[in-house]
Amino acid sequence: MRVVDLRSDTVTSPTADMRRAMAGAEVGDDVYGEDPTVNALEELAASMVGKEAAVFLPSGTMANQAAVLTHTARGDEIIVEADAHIYWYEAGGVALLAGVQVWPLPGCRGVLDPETVKAAVRPANIHFPRTSLVCLENTHNRAGGAVWPLDRLDAVTGAAHAAGCAVHLDGARIFNAAIALGVPAARIADGCDSVMFCLSKGLGAPVGSILAGSRPWVVQARRARKVLGGAMRQAGVIAAAGLVALRDMVDRLAEDHMHARRLADALVGIPGITVRPDEVDTNMVMLATRRPAAEFCSALAARGVRTGFMDANRVRLVTHKDVSADDVDHATSVIAAVARGGRSP
Repeated sequence: MRVVDLRSDTVTSPTADMRRAMAGAEVGDDVYGEDPTVNALEELAASMVGKEAAVFLPSGTMANQAAVLTHTARGDEIIVEADAHIYWYEAGGVALLAGVQVWPLPGCRGVLDPETVKAAVRPANIHFPRTSLVCLENTHNRAGGAVWPLDRLDAVTGAAHAAGCAVHLDGARIFNAAIALGVPAARIADGCDSVMFCLSKGLGAPVGSILAGSRPWVVQARRARKVLGGAMRQAGVIAAAGLVALRDMVDRLAEDHMHARRLADALVGIPGITVRPDEVDTNMVMLATRRPAAEFCSALAARGVRTGFMDANRVRLVTHKDVSADDVDHATSVIAAVARGGRSP
């Protein structure tokens, strides 16, 4: 049976160039700062997001947790958008590990309003927690890969800084946002004190994420990485794939965006599902389903199309480097057949 995996861009397999680079990577002990391949990756990554320094971590979740640990003190409060990955999908880590509480604010497709952020920052008062950090997400996962408009991003980071808060950007897919906006990733991260991005999503590396910021801040973030168990030894073996990802895989993200729009356009008007092509900013398509989403996903999986269950009546489809235009067309026919309650090809 033909399989088209649209669950996530995390299912990508490393390229042949990545495998060759991994096999031949020069390595050392990264905890001692002696792995030349990791060092090269961190230097390149920092420059691409316009920061002084960066640290390589095993996952995006660990990188976000390290950022919160570094920016905050126990008992602080952090502000997030109500559908943020940090709030939904990181197992309550900020409460468990950093000892902070979260104030989730309503947004519009993941984008916050600067006045709402400003109003949420606590004034100095013995009864209140200290608001120390605002966490943003771009692109926004639960909003279907939505991209922040640059003027709104600048307004929110400006409001946060004016209120005395640091800003962390969960930029797991920041290069998707950069491609969609036609700007360098550094422009998106410019107003943020720290930024995380993943190598293992659309960029296709098998593992790893980057956390970047000022040089003194990254020194502290390395300590947080150690606390979280993320310090690695001869990590150049995996960092080599990350170097290939940053050098060779960024520009091709535009193809994933094109495939996502192709998929969304083809699904418009099919009974049983609703899709909004105008909300496809990057490589994600959200379907609203008439039948329960979990049941809909199971029916698709039985026919070889793997999709992501989001909530009661919402399904996520994610395009990536291992999904071709022909795969998109095949998936479209299967989704249409399942939505209509008939048999797929």
